[in-house]
Amino acid sequence: MADFRVAVIGGDGIGPEVIDQAVRVAEAAARRHDGATLRWTRLPWSTAFYKQTGRMLPEDGWEQLRQHDAILFGAVGDPSVPDKVTVHELLLPMRRRFDQYVNLRPAYLFAGVPCPLSGKKPGEIDMLVYRENTEGEYAPVGGHLYPGTEHEVAVQTGVFTRRGCERILRAAFDAARTRPRKTLTSVTKSNAQVYGLGLWDAAFEAVRKDYPDVTSSSLLVDACAMDFVRKPEAFDVVVASNLFGDILTDLSAAVTGSIGLASSANINPTRQFPSMFEPVHGSAPDIAGKGVANPLAAVLSAALMLDHLGLAKAAAAVRDAVSRVLAGGTVRTPDLGGTNTTADMGDAVVAAIG
Repeated sequence: MADFRVAVIGGDGIGPEVIDQAVRVAEAAARRHDGATLRWTRLPWSTAFYKQTGRMLPEDGWEQLRQHDAILFGAVGDPSVPDKVTVHELLLPMRRRFDQYVNLRPAYLFAGVPCPLSGKKPGEIDMLVYRENTEGEYAPVGGHLYPGTEHEVAVQTGVFTRRGCERILRAAFDAARTRPRKTLTSVTKSNAQVYGLGLWDAAFEAVRKDYPDVTSSSLLVDACAMDFVRKPEAFDVVVASNLFGDILTDLSAAVTGSIGLASSANINPTRQFPSMFEPVHGSAPDIAGKGVANPLAAVLSAALMLDHLGLAKAAAAVRDAVSRVLAGGTVRTPDLGGTNTTADMGDAVVAAIG
């Protein structure tokens, strides 16, 4: 029987609420469909932990995480503490320290989910966005000069490397090669950012030559944002830099019905380090503790984790269960126009798996 160790960080806000349901669903699916055991290590790292200890994680925290096969992460961020502490001392360093350079964010229009765009049919919007996850615009390079004065200067440097660009592009092309449409769109803004995005474009032109079976093209980010709304069904696999991928995937979640359905994977393809799986929605402090958050983004993130662990049957069972619950229409959290609770939705998915 396969046996995997998974670190669980519920984190802040609605994170613990939705992750609890994701754990229930993943455990049921792994056991029933792949005969696998998931051994969970609950780690209390959060804003509350920071307030108690002055750290977002203990001194040996990174080594603790390294002992696991995967990390299931809820959310981090609280209005009482600046993001430069919560996000920049846990979430972003994790991606870089464990070289989780592939950020995969699917966007799919499920049956039973109202689409804000008219005339879109279930399954018609079906894209995978590959976001570069360790450098680009989110690289921690920069600083302040004359802080707190009228002459203050802020410098934020985007870092693009040939290696970083090529490896995320190859990951996206590899994915496109496995999909029926075999189509890829590279997102750029090299007409304005001629150095960093110019290198991105050069890497795209070099890599695409190795994938003649994939239809590929380049699109400016502003045109891409417009087309995500105007004709999202035209996209298959999309690959973008750290900032562009982050913004565009919030938009893709909106056009497929709810950010409460938006899953993501932060993957280290070499498996030298654990990969991390998290919902896109963040900590949502305005609804934390009310029991109304949609857990399906966390549940679908757990399905991505099961795929990564090689538990393909379990992952497929989770996605099928989510599809059937949404299509059935009897269980709806408020973001989907209903009145059901987080636990109600978790119960429904677990029952569908069974």
